[in-house]
Amino acid sequence: MKIVFAGTPDFAVPALQALVGSEHDVVAVYTQPDRPAGRGRRLKPGPVKAWTIEHAPTVEIRQPTSLRGEQAAEELAELTPDLMVVAAYGLILPRSILAVPTFGCWNIHASLLPRWRGAAPIARSVLAGDEETGVCIMQMAAGLDTGDVLSRAATPITDDDTGGSVHDRLARLGAELLIDTLARREALTPEPQDDSQATYASKLEKEEANLDWRRSAVALRRQVRAFNPWPVARFRLDDQWLRVWDAEVLPTLAAEPGTIVEANADGVTVATGAGGLRITRLQRAGGRPLPAADFLNAFPLPVGTRLPSPDASEAPGSDAR
Repeated sequence: MKIVFAGTPDFAVPALQALVGSEHDVVAVYTQPDRPAGRGRRLKPGPVKAWTIEHAPTVEIRQPTSLRGEQAAEELAELTPDLMVVAAYGLILPRSILAVPTFGCWNIHASLLPRWRGAAPIARSVLAGDEETGVCIMQMAAGLDTGDVLSRAATPITDDDTGGSVHDRLARLGAELLIDTLARREALTPEPQDDSQATYASKLEKEEANLDWRRSAVALRRQVRAFNPWPVARFRLDDQWLRVWDAEVLPTLAAEPGTIVEANADGVTVATGAGGLRITRLQRAGGRPLPAADFLNAFPLPVGTRLPSPDASEAPGSDAR
């Protein structure tokens, strides 16, 4: 098949790599325009573009700012694609684009649809305490992740998983599922989604990473896991924010939520609304993530210190799943 690939971040790279190494012909790669990055704010290509330049230099790269309008559809039609494969592209595909490829557009979505439609399904699944997630190959339609599911593959979410570890596993799983689905394309039975079971994975906001000590330790640890590696859970101490990269749940503690009850080589333990949260890896602004023992050597956190919970403008959502 003649395939156009559309993707931008790290999640999309394994799928592109698998396609380039397959029997199919990748005739073009669509990816978002280069963005300013680093202290110099120089334009930097996204991971998909960078991989294509290095590993598939003969493949044409296109970086439109939008796919709306007749010209975008006409330019895509010039490639006469059989299929367009989309993985975390970041631009909306209008109906005019969806109609161009002979077999339409397939999306690699990082959840078990219809659960977690939307922009941030991986973090939302960890934050909600889901025991399982997966990837779906979906026939794209005009709605937000509403198209028929062509294939799916599941994977458990372990108690030690982070948003980052689940992301990497689903990226690999999505690439494998894509190649398998292409091989079975003539025998596929599209599965309509049950809209009544749909949940929405909204885009992550930095304020959601603020730890509210009035919540349970279980919920706070899910925040820590879900927001690793971005935006990273954090709490305020005086005039600065400290980032939390790893933590454990301890039994109920007899102290006001936000009180540091222990600070030693094992970690910094903070009382919460239910149980204690032992922080084992944390980071100061401008520093690097450190084990608790190393962090405390340079930046002591005295027992008895009361850490504030965020105010209404800084607070994350409730514990509701």
